[in-house]
Parts: sequence; structure tokens; C-alpha cells
Amino acid sequence: MKYAIVIPDGAADEPQAELDGRTPLEAAHTPAMDALVTAGVIGRACHTPRQLPAGSEVGNMSLLGYNPLENFTGRAPIEAAAQGIHLAARDWAIRCNLVTIQDQTMRDFTADHISTEEATELLQTVQEELAGEKVCGGQFEFIPGVSYRNLLLWRSAGECGPFSMDLRATPPHDLTDQSVLNDYPRGPGSDVLVELMTASARLFADHPVNQKRRAAGKLPATHVWLWGVGQAPSLTPFADLYDLRGAMITAVDLLRGLASLVGWPRLEVSGATGYTDTDYAAKGRAAIAALADVDLICVHVEAPDEASHEGDCAAKVRAIEAIDQHIVGPLAEAIQSHDAWRMMISPDHPTFLNTKTHTHGNVPVAMAGTQIEPDSFTRYGDTNAADSALAFEEGWRAMRWFIEEGAVNL
Repeated sequence: MKYAIVIPDGAADEPQAELDGRTPLEAAHTPAMDALVTAGVIGRACHTPRQLPAGSEVGNMSLLGYNPLENFTGRAPIEAAAQGIHLAARDWAIRCNLVTIQDQTMRDFTADHISTEEATELLQTVQEELAGEKVCGGQFEFIPGVSYRNLLLWRSAGECGPFSMDLRATPPHDLTDQSVLNDYPRGPGSDVLVELMTASARLFADHPVNQKRRAAGKLPATHVWLWGVGQAPSLTPFADLYDLRGAMITAVDLLRGLASLVGWPRLEVSGATGYTDTDYAAKGRAAIAALADVDLICVHVEAPDEASHEGDCAAKVRAIEAIDQHIVGPLAEAIQSHDAWRMMISPDHPTFLNTKTHTHGNVPVAMAGTQIEPDSFTRYGDTNAADSALAFEEGWRAMRWFIEEGAVNL
């Protein structure tokens, strides 16, 4: 049996007035996704329990078949795993965005899609100026990542750290065009993070990187924004849970980290960007090639989520259509050449264009393949999923159903 999962990140949404009351998934031309629904089933799953953040860190953990209420320890530790960073038992990881804040409003949570080279230079400055002093016996270390997505580590010296799991910090992508005054970190240890964020604004104000960006008509990176605090999780290998060898195709560290934690290799694809300009066809070709070597290939595409954060309805529809044309269609055709196969399409969480933020709630799940009996639906979309009798209130249970079809008590 060969398995394939395609994750159109954040594709689930509300009806849109500019789409004549349809959701982006329903307005998009998706013949390949619709064909899978016609051949199989559509249902709904909630991958983001109300007790946890409505983000990709929780949603994708659940989508891969892990109960986030038992396994989630924070976003940043997952991204640290993507870089092969080992966290000791008392170490902490913090997600570090480079952002643009103007008049106490989150103008751009990507700092105008700052380049990796520029981000690295800015982080070198804050490392030199801010990270030398010991805090609670431990020390901070800024770790450059890709573009605006970076990390801050607190390395323990054996003493209790400055943070706790009660520390709360708002993801910057949930604050687009909103005031940040009431959303700085709060709770145990938050004073340390707020001091670093405030000091970064002073260091970045006239930094050579920002001088060049302003001269080029680009937004400056005004602050580091610190969030996603947590300690290292311990996930049972996917092969031990589901007896399948999997692999991940993605362009974002969060999914790379999850793959690493569950024991999957990460297949890097040239031209994959984690944005709407990603090379969809290259991802599709890589997924087809991977079927020869693994039991399950998972393809994650960030583009619909990025379009949602920008409030760009047309771009979201285009991204969904590109996923259907260049990934779902070719992959579905290729996998069906195997004697036994199954395929799933599922976002990790809804991302509403109206609010430009992730939200809790159901996402549509399509599953088709060997020994999956078709239902009566023929279109993939939010409304059909809501009307279906197939529902996974605990979204992590959908993976077992997908692999074994009916093995869980719904």
C-alpha cells in the first residue's frame, strides 16, 4: 500500500462576498481534489483543540496522527529540531520573528520578506549586544533561520530557567494591521523577552541593513518578536505507531522539525519557497519520485496560509488551484498506478481572510483509495465537509482512520 497526504496549509475559510458567498476552496477550480472526493469520502476534522494555539504547530502535529494535548510543548522546539539543534531537559527555545512595527501596529510580520542574509546580519548584532549577559545562570543564543523565521535559545546551566509553560505570547502573524500594545509576552519570564524586544528596536533603528532597505523602498525590520516558547517534545516515531515509512516535502522549518521528531526524512525541493511563488510542480514531481522509496509521502504547501495572512483572496484561490493542478493531480495519477493506494487532502487549520489569522475549527478532509467506500459527495470544500457524517472531533484520530479505514471509534 502506498499513501500520500497533501496539506494545503490554512486553505479552510469562511464564505467570501467577493466569491459570491463561496469559500476559497469552493470557488477554486479543483478537478483533481473533486475526483478524489468522488472516488472516496469527505469529512471534517478539528486539529486545533481550544486549549491550545490555533496554529500550524498544533494543527500539523494532530494531522500527522499525534494528540497535541499530550505531545505539544511549544512551537519553537519543533523548529529547533528542523535545524538539528539539541535541547537539553532544562533548555528553552523561543521563535524569533523579524517584524515591522510602526506606531505600535504590526505593519508586517515578515519585515517585508527580509532576506536570510539581512536577517543573519541583524541577528549577529543582537547576539553581540544583548545575548552575552547570563540570565538565571543560563545564556541566550540567537539562531538565524530562513528570512524572518529565526530562533532564540536559552541554554540552561543546570538551574531552573526564567520561563514556564504558562508564559503566553501572541504569534505576530495573528496581529497583522493590529495594535501590539496588549500583545507583548506575558506571564512567568515575559519580562526578559520584552526587554530583548524593546532593546532590539534601539539596535535596529539605524542599522546598516535597515538603511539599505529604506533606500531601496523596502520596510525595515524594526524589532525581534519573541513567541512560541517551549521545551523539547518527545514524539514516538511514526513507524512505531503506524508501521509505515514516511517522508516530508515542505519549505518551512516547522514541518521539517515535525518530520525530524517523528523520524521522517525531509526531501528538499529546489524552488520551494514557503510562499505563494513556490514551485508547485517541482513539489509534485518530488512527491511522485518519493513513492518508490517510502510507504507514505506528505507534501505540505504554505501558500494558501500566506495569502490568508495578507488578506489576498485572489491569491488564495490561485494557490489552491496550483496545488490541485501541479501536486494533487499528478500525484493522484501516479499513486493509482500502484496495486494498493490511499490519498488524503487536508488543511491543518482554517486561516480566515477576513481576520488574516489562524482560527480554531474544522477543516475538510478528503480520503480515497483502496477499500475506502465512496460516499455521495463529489466536490471538495468546506460546506460539503460540514454536511458529512464523517467527523473527527479529535483530529489526530483521522490518521488511523486513513491508514486502517474504520479502525477508530467515531
